[in-house]
Amino acid sequence: MASIEQVIAAAVSQLDGDTARLDAELLLTGVLGVERSYFYTWPDRQLDQRQQHDFETLLARRLHGEPVAHILGQRGFWTLQLAVDASTLIPRPDTEVLVETMLEMLPNEPLDIVDVGTGSGAIALALKSERPEWSVMAADVSLPACELAKRNAFENKLDVPVFCGDWLQALGDATMDVVVSNPPYIAPNDPHLQQGDLRFEPMSALVAERQGLADLERIANQSNRVLRTGGWLFMEHGFDQHQAVQNLLHTLGYHRIQSVRDYGGNWRLTYGVKNRYE
Repeated sequence: MASIEQVIAAAVSQLDGDTARLDAELLLTGVLGVERSYFYTWPDRQLDQRQQHDFETLLARRLHGEPVAHILGQRGFWTLQLAVDASTLIPRPDTEVLVETMLEMLPNEPLDIVDVGTGSGAIALALKSERPEWSVMAADVSLPACELAKRNAFENKLDVPVFCGDWLQALGDATMDVVVSNPPYIAPNDPHLQQGDLRFEPMSALVAERQGLADLERIANQSNRVLRTGGWLFMEHGFDQHQAVQNLLHTLGYHRIQSVRDYGGNWRLTYGVKNRYE
């Protein structure tokens, strides 16, 4: 038998990258059913034979390249634990910047908000958890994604209805105060698609034509129809797309257009307000 610290150290020696220890600790939480803080309190605790075997099984999957979130079936986002699977993107920490920006910029009063291309429901559920007075809904074209978002809403006890449909067409004739989206924005020929966790995520949630801009353009154009005058549009995008997205919003008549950097210092989202004088 080996101790917790020995098991983690051995796993870290086999894993690559800056997240090696985090990956090992997360996998071990899945085996032991404890929080990561437990490892720092009880580093000398011995694993029994079954626990050792279960951990090695999970570690082998990670060494094969499978994302930790898929192995464990969940990922933390904001203050929530979300179920994840191969039907949607794994929620990323940088997308929390989108949530932070919306909480900072939007008034703390009743608003009608839709998260389009919701995937696991991460953005919509995080917003609803912080602003119960907001009426937040979610939409996705993928039926498995819609079912996953509904499951996450139920398990987190958050009232966020989920609609299946093609971007904002899922709303029919409804109008909104806010549209938010983290759509596909990677170009089809981007080499990163063959690296890391992206290899295990659905291409339909990652890739867009026109060098990654096609879906951003569709959402912006559809939002012009759905948003009420003075409504807000927030879109996550690639690190080198902020100028193109700003230009797009200018062309559509938005004002107060700003881009925001993520935790790594990369341009990650752009927002604007629908013209009040159209």
